[in-house]
Amino acid sequence: MEKRIGAALIIVQEGANVESLNKIVSLHSDMILGRQGIPLREKGLNVISLVLEGTTDDLGSLSGKIGRIPGISIKSLLAT
Repeated sequence: MEKRIGAALIIVQEGANVESLNKIVSLHSDMILGRQGIPLREKGLNVISLVLEGTTDDLGSLSGKIGRIPGISIKSLLAT
């Protein structure tokens, strides 16, 4: 399968299962090209953006696992 460039935006509600999130991200570290975290304390949120390179299956696996963590949401895209 062809590797493509993509991105993911992760919204973390303050204190929500960050340990589980970090474990999943670490398991998929081979596809992560860049990671940026921004704390939005006044809103009680943290935003993490990932730049990724992988197959559609790789991105689906990462997004699916993260999306099942309570208090955390993710939106992802792949470039054509």
